[in-house]
Amino acid sequence: MTIGIKRVYEPASPRDGTRVLVDRLWPRGLTKEKAAVDEWLRNLAPSNDLRRWYHARPDQWETFRKKYLKELAQPACEEGLRGLYELAHKKKRLTLLFASKMETHNNATVLKELLDGRRKPPTGTGPGATYAMRKREAAVRRR
Repeated sequence: MTIGIKRVYEPASPRDGTRVLVDRLWPRGLTKEKAAVDEWLRNLAPSNDLRRWYHARPDQWETFRKKYLKELAQPACEEGLRGLYELAHKKKRLTLLFASKMETHNNATVLKELLDGRRKPPTGTGPGATYAMRKREAAVRRR
């Protein structure tokens, strides 16, 4: 599996593989056809408050990253993260799309690091948690 990140405003390419938009808001001025988005995981995007905070303080990358990882650890993100991990393992190529002009410091970068295993995923997420959850669900169904 290869995971890339790309600005959603850049032209789509066959080398992108499955294109996943990871922003909460739809990119301005972009039609669905032109964006060529296969999946939109808006619940994995930073909260509006965090997004606005970081936009006003782009020099606070490390703080943003820590706050964003805390948000990803919330139960509301569990299903989205599970879906992202599954997509990453099913597809040969996955491209995370973002709208930000900051190409190296954005939420897609953090998600790519999680998928690449460079950062420890938040507690309760990732392939191990997905396996454990499926095992629990199967046990409940057998009862």
